[in-house]
Amino acid sequence: MPQPDIRNTIDTLIAAGDAPGAARALAQAWEAQASAAFAGFVASRFDRLRPHLPLVPYRWAVVRSFTVEPVLPIFKANAYAHGIALDLHAGEFNAYAQEILDPESSLYRFRPDALVLAVQTRDAGDVSTLLGRFADWIAAFRRHSSAALIVHSLEVPAPGSGILDAQREDGETEAVRAINRGLVSMARQHHGVYILDYDALVARHGRAGWADERKWLTVRLPIASAHLTHLAAEWMRFLHPLTGKLAKCIAVDLDNTLWGGVVGEDGMTGIKLSQEFPGAAFQAVQRALLDFAKRGILLAVASKNNLADAMEALTSHPGMLLKPRDFAAMRINWNDKAQSLREIAAELNIGLDSIAFVDDNPVERRHVRENAPDAIVIELPQDPMGIAQCLRDCPWFERLTLSDEDRKRGEYYAAQRERAELQSSVASKEDFYRSLEQVVEIARVTPATLERVAQLTQKTNQFNLTTRRYTGQQISEMAACPGWRVWSLRVTDRYADNGLVGVAITHLDGGVCEIDTFLMSCRVIGRTVETALLARIADDARSSGAGRLQGWFLPTKKNTPAQDFYREHGFSEAERTAEGTLFAFDLSQDTIPTPEWIRVA
Repeated sequence: MPQPDIRNTIDTLIAAGDAPGAARALAQAWEAQASAAFAGFVASRFDRLRPHLPLVPYRWAVVRSFTVEPVLPIFKANAYAHGIALDLHAGEFNAYAQEILDPESSLYRFRPDALVLAVQTRDAGDVSTLLGRFADWIAAFRRHSSAALIVHSLEVPAPGSGILDAQREDGETEAVRAINRGLVSMARQHHGVYILDYDALVARHGRAGWADERKWLTVRLPIASAHLTHLAAEWMRFLHPLTGKLAKCIAVDLDNTLWGGVVGEDGMTGIKLSQEFPGAAFQAVQRALLDFAKRGILLAVASKNNLADAMEALTSHPGMLLKPRDFAAMRINWNDKAQSLREIAAELNIGLDSIAFVDDNPVERRHVRENAPDAIVIELPQDPMGIAQCLRDCPWFERLTLSDEDRKRGEYYAAQRERAELQSSVASKEDFYRSLEQVVEIARVTPATLERVAQLTQKTNQFNLTTRRYTGQQISEMAACPGWRVWSLRVTDRYADNGLVGVAITHLDGGVCEIDTFLMSCRVIGRTVETALLARIADDARSSGAGRLQGWFLPTKKNTPAQDFYREHGFSEAERTAEGTLFAFDLSQDTIPTPEWIRVA
């Protein structure tokens, strides 16, 4: 149970009108002692702070065959602590099929952004027809909603035939596993349908202790109290990528984080880093970081250290799995770590709120929280053996899809360093643009590019004029609507294929073409490729009969780099509201030329 002084401190901050301070205190208290007992307090205080915080709103529904109500306040408190304001809807007990199939049900009236379909194995009925029923439910939901759908897989039960079950091809265990394989295959056939591996979740936390038969028989709650937080945490691993609350970069300390010991004192040969205990704990951390890099997450170093000592260890220690080339940015010096994180963000052209800071030292973590509050500070266990698993459990690093651009992100930043060297060697920006030899490919969205386009709408923050988030299903539906266009932009230059880095969505209504979405990856901001995309939009609108091109700029905490985009391209202010500014361009009187140094393929 949290100490009363923690609650009093938070209430004092709220009473003083310090919403950001109260939110930070709540988040830290929840991180330190997440529990069902504390969840109600955290959620209630965040409810009071909600109007005063820049939270991401999200509507989450659950239809189920068992009681989930005790999980919901834990999930809500967890989401609040991570900057997400949830509105929750739980369907009627064991009425999931009716609610999904009926387009007038309370589920669809709620208009969720995401739905969880949670069915227990023992409630599923005849397993021989179960996959067909799942197919019907998924198809019906997709007809009635474009929201994300998260389907719990089935838990493998203890077979009634004992060890004989494993000897048979038609055993209970194999039947359930076949259904789970079928669910994975089924999900791949639909946009925005994902599988939560419930059986793996149960196994991970101990199958024998997961269930509480007494609670199942009395209140139809099949999960022991100690594991309610684990189900909420598993939902969080989906919520983060769905809401775009993602870490794009992990900035790690070195001493006692990437290796054991202090390299400046112990020397390269004295640090602990090997396949044996205790060095194995730090190799496990490095393996986790390499896995994150394969998801497209950038790696960086933020360490107070002697540069020569640190680089010798990074380059030459036989136990190092990571090498200098794996890091997109490095700050190895004696400077303030909050400042180092700001410099890394500037170098990588990403927001500070996209950087996760990993450091074994609680004093450094506290300093970064206080002096770089936008950064994501990962609370680590004291035992180094637990650090790798702590990182793997962190929802900030989860991804639901993986594009070619994600896999190649490290290569893109290596090419970016070469571009920076080129820019410093030429006389003018125009010479730099010409030297890049940029080629752009502007095309309508296709099934092959759909998920990448949706991904960019979900996670692009800086150069994003409206910051509207869309699922793959929603993008697909818009692209099929008359008058709507969904454009993608791919950029290649002399150093690399940058991949698909821009998205625009437009809607033609009479003589007006409105730009619903216009965004650009931070990798290509400031290289004038955004002008090439806008020029194509204007030409297409004009040829489609539009006399006016217009678009809103909706300011957020992060999209300042895009605030002058329309003005710089000849648009004039047409309307101003509390939410933003509408800009308009007269297509009958003017044109938007493609920069002469860009070739359109």
